[in-house]
Amino acid sequence: MKQLTILGSTGSIGVSTLEIVAAHPDRFRVVAMTAGRNLELFARQIRQFMPRLAVAAFQEDVPRLQELCAGVPVEILGGVEGLIAAATAPETEMVVAAIVGAAGLVPTAAAIRARKDIALANKETLVTAGRLIMDLVKEFGVRLYPVDSEHSAVFQSIEGHRSADISKIILTASGGPFLNTPAEQLSRVTVRDALNHPNWSMGRKITIDSATMMNKGLEVIEARWLFDVPVEKIDVNIHPQSIIHSMVDYIDGCVIAQLGTPDMKAPIAYALSYPERVATGVKPLDLTMFSGLTFFKPDLEKFRCLGLAYRAMHDGESMPAVMNAANEIAVEAFLEGRIGFVQIADVIEGTMNAHQAQDLTTIDEVLRADRWGRETARGICSGLVI
Repeated sequence: MKQLTILGSTGSIGVSTLEIVAAHPDRFRVVAMTAGRNLELFARQIRQFMPRLAVAAFQEDVPRLQELCAGVPVEILGGVEGLIAAATAPETEMVVAAIVGAAGLVPTAAAIRARKDIALANKETLVTAGRLIMDLVKEFGVRLYPVDSEHSAVFQSIEGHRSADISKIILTASGGPFLNTPAEQLSRVTVRDALNHPNWSMGRKITIDSATMMNKGLEVIEARWLFDVPVEKIDVNIHPQSIIHSMVDYIDGCVIAQLGTPDMKAPIAYALSYPERVATGVKPLDLTMFSGLTFFKPDLEKFRCLGLAYRAMHDGESMPAVMNAANEIAVEAFLEGRIGFVQIADVIEGTMNAHQAQDLTTIDEVLRADRWGRETARGICSGLVI
C-alpha cells in the first residue's frame, strides 16, 4: 500500500486524488494532507480519510480546524512549517504536490530533500525554480511524475524511446472560453465569462490562466525542465476538442500521442500507480462520436501571455519566477474586479520590463525574485484604470 501526502487536498486536483484513493483503499492511504481556506471541506476529508497529520496553510486557521475536527485522532498544524512537516512525514512515500501557485515550491523542495517521490500538479514549482528542483531530484534520487494532463501525455509518449530521438514536443491547448472571441472584444470580458471553461473543471486561478493561455505558457516552461528539452523544441497547438492531450514528434517523422476523455483522474491515477494502471471511472473514449479533431497555431497577438512565457524562458532564470508572480497578482486583481481581463497581460509585461534577469542559485533567491515580482505587479495594478 502506497502512503501519500496530499498538499492541497481541497483544490480540484486534491479532490480528484482523494476520489482515486477512495476507489482503491487497498492500494493507497493518506497519512498527511493540507488545505487552504476551505476548512469545512477539509474537515470532512479528514473525517473520511483519517490522516495522521492535517495542516491548515494559514496558522490563524488552526483553532477553527481543531474545532471542526473535535474528537478526530489527528495532529493539526499550521503555516509553512506545518506544510513542510506534512511534505516530509516519515511514513510518506509519495507527495501529491497540488498547492496552487508559487506557495507550493517550499514544501515540494522539502519533500524532495526528504527523498519522497513527487506527483507534481503544481507547475509553478518548475516554472519558478526548474533547474534547482531538477538538480535536487537527481541529488536525492527521487522520481518526479507529472500530473498535468499535457505532461502526463508526453511522459506516456516517450516511454520506451530515447530522448535523443525527440524532434519536438507538441503541447495541446483547448483555447479556453475565448478561442473564437475577436481580440477587440476581450476588453469587455467579465469574470463569469472567463471562468466558463468549455472542457475542463478546474479551480478559479487555473481557469483564468487557461482563458489567457498563460497556463499553456507555464506548461511550456514546465515541459522544458521535466523532459530536458530546449524551449525551441516545444510547440503549442490549439486543439479545441481536448482529446489528444499532447504529442511527441520523433526524428524519423513518427508522432506518438496520448488520447483520452478530458478528466484529470486519469493522469493523477497514472502518477500514483506508475508503472501500473488502475481503474479511474473515467468515461472511455469513443472516437466515432467525434466528427473531427482539429489543430492550429495559437494567435500570440490575441493571447499575449503565451508569448510572454516564451520570452521569460529566453531572458534568464529569474524572469519566469517574476513573470509567474506578476501573473498570480494580476489574476487575483482581475478576479476581484480591480483590473480588466486584457490588463492581466499588461501587468505581467510591465513587471517583466522592469526586471533585470539573473541566474538563481538557491531557493531563497527564487523566493526573493517572487516577492519582487509581486510587489512590482501590485504597484502596476494600483495605477491601472478599468
